[in-house]
Amino acid sequence: MPAQPSFRSGSIYSIAITGAIAGLLFGFDTAVINGALLTLRIHFALSELQVEFAASSLLYGCLFGAMLAGVLSDRFGRRSILRLSGSIFLLSAIFAAIPATFSEFMAARLLGGLGIGLASTIAPLHLAEVAPPHKRGSIVTLNQVAIVTGILMAYCTNWSLAVAGESAWRWMFGSAAGPALAFIVCLRLVPESPRWLIQQHRLHEANQSLRVIGGEAYRAEQIEAIRFAIAQENPDPGWVGRLRRPLILAVVIAALQQVTGINAVLYYGSLLFVTHGNGGSDRHAFAANVLVGVTNLLFTLIALLIMDRIGRRTLLTGSVAVMLASLLLLVVAFHRTKPFFPLVVGSTMLYVGAFATGLGPAAWVYMSEIFPTNIRGRAMSIATTVLWLSCIAVSNSFLTLVRSVGAAGTFGVYAGICAIGVIFFSRLPETRGRSLEEIEQSWSS
Repeated sequence: MPAQPSFRSGSIYSIAITGAIAGLLFGFDTAVINGALLTLRIHFALSELQVEFAASSLLYGCLFGAMLAGVLSDRFGRRSILRLSGSIFLLSAIFAAIPATFSEFMAARLLGGLGIGLASTIAPLHLAEVAPPHKRGSIVTLNQVAIVTGILMAYCTNWSLAVAGESAWRWMFGSAAGPALAFIVCLRLVPESPRWLIQQHRLHEANQSLRVIGGEAYRAEQIEAIRFAIAQENPDPGWVGRLRRPLILAVVIAALQQVTGINAVLYYGSLLFVTHGNGGSDRHAFAANVLVGVTNLLFTLIALLIMDRIGRRTLLTGSVAVMLASLLLLVVAFHRTKPFFPLVVGSTMLYVGAFATGLGPAAWVYMSEIFPTNIRGRAMSIATTVLWLSCIAVSNSFLTLVRSVGAAGTFGVYAGICAIGVIFFSRLPETRGRSLEEIEQSWSS
C-alpha cells in the first residue's frame, strides 16, 4: 500500500470548515420554509397551489444557479463564485424578511435559490480539489455536515420564533443574514483550488495554495502529479461523449438522491406532522421537526467518521436499503385510520438517519471526484442541475400526490424508487482511497 502523503490536518480542516459554511447556508435556506409556511400561508392567504410554489420558488433559483456554476467556476475560479454566492445569500435573507406582497417574497426566494445553486455545485467540488486522497471523503462530507447543521438551525429557529405570531416568518427568513455575512468574511482565509490554478497556468499561486493546504512536503508531492494529469487531459469539445459513463453515473446519482423523497420530509414535515396523528398542534410539529433535524446531524457526523473507512458503493447501497425499510414503515403507519404519531415520527427519523449516513453525503463525494479537472466544473453543473430538477419535481408534486393517492401511496412511490436505487448503487465502480488523477485514468482504461 503506498504511503499516505503528509499534510497539516489542522490547515486542511480549517479550510474545509470555512468552505462548508456554504453548506450551512444551503441547509438553512432550504429548510426554513418548513416552519415558515405555517404563518406565511395565513399572512398572504395562500391556496394549496401557492403553498407549493412558496416551497419550491427557491428551487427554481437553485436550478439556474447550478446551470451557471460550472461555466462561471471554470472561468473565474471556485473561490470567486463562492464569494458571489455568499453575497446573494445575504441579499436574499434581507429581502425575504421584508416583502409587502407574495410576488416580492417569491422574487427574494428565487434570488436565494440562485446562491444555493452556485454554492451546492462549487462547495463540494472545491473541497474535493483541495483535499488529500485519503481524507477526501471526510473533507467533502464536512459540507454535508454543514448542510444538515443548517437544517437543524432552521428547525430550532422556527421553533423558538413560533411565539412571534403571524410575523414569525419574517424573523425566520431574516435570521440567515448573520451566517451569510460570516461566510463572506471567512472566505478571505480560503485558498483557491490548486488544480484550477494549474489549469489556468498560474503555477506560482498553485504552489502557494498547496503550501497553505499541507505544507512544503505536500506541495512537492502533489504539484507534478497534478500538472502531469492536467497535461494529459483532452480539451476537445467532445468530452461529453468521451466521459459518457461517469456523466451518466453522476446524473443518475443526483436524481436518486432527490426522487427517493428526502425533501418531501424536509420541506413539508411540519404540515405532515400537523395533519397526521398530531391533533393539529403546531408546537408538537415543530418539536418533531427538531428531533428529525437532530437525527439528521448525528447520523451525518457518523458518516463523517466512516466515509473513508467504508467503500462508497457499500455505503450508498446500505443507506438506500434502510431508507426503503423505513418508507415501508411509513406506508403502514399512514394506512391506519388515525396514524400513530410516534410511529410516524420514528419512521421518519430512521429514514432521515439512513439518508444522512449514506445517500446524502456520499452522493456529493462521488459526484465531485469522478471527473477530470478541466471539465469538473461543467460536469458537476450538469449533475447538480439534474439534482435540482428532481428536487423541484418532488416539492411540486408532494401535496398533489398526497391528495390523489394519500400519504401511504405517496411514500409507497418513494419506496419503489428506493428499491431501484439499491440495485443501481450495488453496481457502482468504487473510488475510495484513489487520487483524482487515478480515478480520471480509470475511465480512459
